[in-house]
Amino acid sequence: MTENNLAPQDRANAEQRDLDSARRVLISEGDALVALARCLDERFVAALDLLAQVTGRVIVTGMGKSGHVARKIASTLASTGMPAQFVHPAEASHGDLGMVAPGDAVIALSNSGKTPELGDIIAYTRRRTIPLIAITARARSHLDDAADVTLVLPDVGEACPMGLAPTTSTTMMLALGDALAVALLERNGFTSSHFRDFHPGGTLGNKLLRVADLMHGAEELPLCEPTTEMSEVILIMTQRTFGCIGVVGDDGGLLGIVTDGDLRRHMEPRLLENAAGEVMTPSPKTIRPQALAAEAVGVMNANSITSLFVVEGGRPMGIVRLHDCLRAAV
Repeated sequence: MTENNLAPQDRANAEQRDLDSARRVLISEGDALVALARCLDERFVAALDLLAQVTGRVIVTGMGKSGHVARKIASTLASTGMPAQFVHPAEASHGDLGMVAPGDAVIALSNSGKTPELGDIIAYTRRRTIPLIAITARARSHLDDAADVTLVLPDVGEACPMGLAPTTSTTMMLALGDALAVALLERNGFTSSHFRDFHPGGTLGNKLLRVADLMHGAEELPLCEPTTEMSEVILIMTQRTFGCIGVVGDDGGLLGIVTDGDLRRHMEPRLLENAAGEVMTPSPKTIRPQALAAEAVGVMNANSITSLFVVEGGRPMGIVRLHDCLRAAV
């Protein structure tokens, strides 16, 4: 009988067992990560020291489930400023050892510490004096004995009820790889600007766009002086279509802004006889060219405006519109 054909109470009991099983796995793996964090010591720092000295690439390798984790660790390192690639240990034995060169370092993953397919790449690192970092659950294993630095996973059981399927062990390996990557990027002063260089596409790339990437430049700026008559101000605003105009002083600094709203608030027969300085809103909201576009969106939303002058050193460099940010999916 399938679960869909069970009586309501039996089905409810089956669903509860499924939820209990899932929660048991997550709690078990969460406890393992806490244990892993507590057991980090000077060996983790030593591993970082080795990685910081790499002038080539970090080669990450592993077999089976450890290999899948190794691929992700290599990808994370590469995306956070450390050139890295995955090398399959079996393929390494058939020519791919040529991908490992002086100046590189190798991170080898093996829960047992005695994965036979790792033998050739381990031996190769020893012959070529290439730093070897081991991630394993077994101290005093072949991999531990060969490595320059070994990061030993705490002795906790797998989340699988039989204690066989790689679950908790691979979660810890993955998290340890993340810890290495993040600690390394912080040590190297890796910033969001660097991060965007490696993530130009997709949603993440959009989030990291800067105002300078989206702004309209100086040649498009609607600008006038405080003494400019409002008849000319309205003409410039109509031509430039930003719904506003910046008012600049003799030194080129931004003094204020005249918006469509300002025109409505000052609507009277003598409006066209006024000068821009009499109608403008002084000290308008502005944004830096290197600010994230998301910050510009936040400023515009918070102040119920649709355009921001981009200012550097007090001088307007461009203008960014809410529409431009939304069109870029910021």
